[in-house]
Amino acid sequence: MSKELEPIFKERVVEIRRVAKVVKGGKNLRFRALVVVGDEQGTVGVGIAKAAEVPDAIRKAIRKAKKNAVKIALTKGTIPHEAIGRLGASKILLKPAAPGTGVIAGGAARAVLELAGVKNVLAKSLGSTTAINLAQATLNALKSLRGLPEIAKMRGKRINEIIGISQRSLGEEGEN
Repeated sequence: MSKELEPIFKERVVEIRRVAKVVKGGKNLRFRALVVVGDEQGTVGVGIAKAAEVPDAIRKAIRKAKKNAVKIALTKGTIPHEAIGRLGASKILLKPAAPGTGVIAGGAARAVLELAGVKNVLAKSLGSTTAINLAQATLNALKSLRGLPEIAKMRGKRINEIIGISQRSLGEEGEN
């Protein structure tokens, strides 16, 4: 992908943690970074990387997050329907919210939702709140969302048929 076509991603470091591997000579200390990237217009990715130095870990995590970025379905600043995301012991429930509600979510889920461009959403973490699992569970929930055009295409129907507006009723309403 050329530089002009690549979307401009915002990056947010969610967690930096020191991890150790015990070996014969002692402990090998490294740093693990959890980073979320997004363009705030429906594209978001999560990356996790380890390195001997913090800046290297962050740089690697950003590269992985951009590589794993996905496009999600958004409807008027919120999500089109409820979704549940799971990863390990973490589970998150996402619900669409009315305009003006804002992002009601905590920790890693908030970072993922904000960088995805979701303006109004209710989120509840059910189960483990480990940052890595919660961020990836939120991404799984967002991936499972389906917009109206996508559902219409899957069912082989027009959007009007799905939302219950027939062409005849449109004509009748215009006459009254």
